[in-house]
Amino acid sequence: MNSEGRVTEAEALELHASGRPGKIEITPTKPLTTQRDLSLAYSPGVAWPCLHIHKDPDKVYDYTAKGNLVAVISNGTAVLGLGDLGPLGAKPVMEGKAVLFKRFADIDGIDLEVDTKDVDQFVNCVRYLGPTWGGINLEDIKAPECFIIEQRLRELLDIPVFHDDQHGTAIVAAAGLLNALDITGRSLRSIRMVVNGAGAASIACIELLKAMGLPHDAAIICDTKGVVYQGRTDGMNQWKSAHAVPTKARSLEDAMKGADVVFGLSAKGAISQAMVKSMAAKPIIFAMANPDPEITPEDVRAVRSDAIVATGRSDYPNQVNNVLGFPYIFRGALDVRARTINEPMKIAAAKALAELAREDVPDEVARSYSGRKLKYGPNYLIPTPFDPRLIAGVSSAVAQAAMDSGVARKPITDMRAYRRKLSGRLDPTAASLQGILEKVTANPKRVVFAEGEEERVIRAAIAFRNAGFGEPVLIGRDERIGQTMTAAGIDGAGIEIHNARLSGHNQTYTDFLFKRLQRKGYLARDCQRMVNQDRNVFGACMVALGHADAMVTGTTRNFWTCFQDIERVIDAKPGSRIFAISIVITRGRTVFMSDTNVHELPTPDELADIAIQTAAKARQMGHEPRVALLSFSNFGNPPREKAQRVREAVQVLDSRKVDFEYDGEMSADVALDDDLRKLYPFCRLTAPANVLIMPALHTANVAYNLMQHLGGATVVGPLIIGLSKPAQIVQMGATVSDLVNTAAIAAYDAIA
Repeated sequence: MNSEGRVTEAEALELHASGRPGKIEITPTKPLTTQRDLSLAYSPGVAWPCLHIHKDPDKVYDYTAKGNLVAVISNGTAVLGLGDLGPLGAKPVMEGKAVLFKRFADIDGIDLEVDTKDVDQFVNCVRYLGPTWGGINLEDIKAPECFIIEQRLRELLDIPVFHDDQHGTAIVAAAGLLNALDITGRSLRSIRMVVNGAGAASIACIELLKAMGLPHDAAIICDTKGVVYQGRTDGMNQWKSAHAVPTKARSLEDAMKGADVVFGLSAKGAISQAMVKSMAAKPIIFAMANPDPEITPEDVRAVRSDAIVATGRSDYPNQVNNVLGFPYIFRGALDVRARTINEPMKIAAAKALAELAREDVPDEVARSYSGRKLKYGPNYLIPTPFDPRLIAGVSSAVAQAAMDSGVARKPITDMRAYRRKLSGRLDPTAASLQGILEKVTANPKRVVFAEGEEERVIRAAIAFRNAGFGEPVLIGRDERIGQTMTAAGIDGAGIEIHNARLSGHNQTYTDFLFKRLQRKGYLARDCQRMVNQDRNVFGACMVALGHADAMVTGTTRNFWTCFQDIERVIDAKPGSRIFAISIVITRGRTVFMSDTNVHELPTPDELADIAIQTAAKARQMGHEPRVALLSFSNFGNPPREKAQRVREAVQVLDSRKVDFEYDGEMSADVALDDDLRKLYPFCRLTAPANVLIMPALHTANVAYNLMQHLGGATVVGPLIIGLSKPAQIVQMGATVSDLVNTAAIAAYDAIA
């Protein structure tokens, strides 16, 4: 099962409450350090853009963030599948939606929770805030009010207004249906369809499919009172009535007899196996209720081997996931300054998604989902959420449709260049990390958590197991671990615990360790004491002798102490150096930094080896490496002796004829700044470096720690590279999530 479906309440609450509460913050994009900075950004400098915008309102897109700003707005009357939780209850979801906008389309989303159920009040609130935004995403508003609100706001505002619960689901489901029909040799014009559920998403699905060619009388809608038929008066409204058809069917069971397609947007268990058996040949069943579908794929397969099934869940093939739609639809709409999101744009998005699923899946995506066969067919109708081609494919299709339908105010003249720009807009690191987690889920491993008496470590071990990454093993005293669990209210039932002092493997581990260390000054009793008392040594022995696949440690001791423990037990891979990479992610940009934790003053050969291995890791993470070997000197200026090691390392790389860009010695600002790099036209790097090879340990360690704590960067690692058996060390301040992710990376190393 995908980790998305197995998080616990405690984990979710801890994530939302830890550090700075919530999931979003505002960060300025201009320097605000000096009085001059403030004078330019605010008074008096801000007056000039204000006056220019007053003369020409379109200049607001040039001088403010409006063009990349989307409001995520709800009153909380239909939050997920939880019902009416009110505006405050909706806020975590709206923040989450804003995060998805940023993660998948580099759009700045701001959540707004409106405290009213009155349609007029809600519309007025939003319309008067309209000038702030480039677009508005309505969310979690119950039907039928959501229909009225969206329609009125679309009429009142000249920016895109999009209710994702309706149209996002419809677009992704339509894409999947197009491909299911293609695979089974049918078309929209030739099918008979049933939609169970008559809420916002159901109505939107029907309307979009009819706009795409589904005949009006080919679809039957069912609600809790049965079939929506012409002449029915009970429980009807204008949106249902618009899709009522003449039929003798009065129940879902009646309607599904002989149907080619059923869309479920209702509730768990609403569709029975008997209903599925009554459908036409090669039935198409989209059971999209969340978190549990109307009928599971297993129950469908038990009665129909010829069926194609999609759900809303990530642990089954063909997930109908709105994140495949809304970020890229808004991206395309914002980039052409569209006045609205119209039917042609929705259809274009659905067709782009369908066409993308028919293309060969890139190797990096296929590797990420190693447990699934990602080849166009019954089990792969819809692209995966982490496919990096989505932003270019869907957004450009939406932008083109906006231009073709006359709602674009800033047409794109070079669509090929626009697609390239879109492809470069998102950093591939997050998708690569997700790919690692997916691969571990498909190949779960046994991982040692060496500091098993710590509450954070216990929570991480349980989260690791719950995520489906494998079996955790806690090292520690049973009674102490039990006391910690009880005091913290942790249910650790079934977690494996090893007390190093009492283990039946002690003698085996001692003999193994003594054989390794006897000529390095250690006596047998020294090795016995380390095995009995040092949890890192014990855990590393478990890994070295195959009693576990990987280990993670570091919460109670510094990196170097932990590393020395592990190095006593585990050797380097043949032909590899052992060193540490820190992956620094800031403002959508990733830099791989080595060696941040092991080599104090690497030789030219060591620097070259580290560069080659770091470039390989960057490639594995989806980046084409551009390696800068750093110094305080730029290509001999100033000509200092201490830069000589770095110059020689470049010469070593020259002799090895490596297959990636590299150059040095150079300073960090030249390596990272395009304009400064142009001062050296002979430089071999064609763009800013994304791999930084540091000249010394103190430089590297200081740099990545400063980036993390002062620069606001996210740092993954340090990751140990080059060990023959997987072991990773977290930083002492690591959170539960840090521990889980690092343990998963260690498990991945056991697979790779």
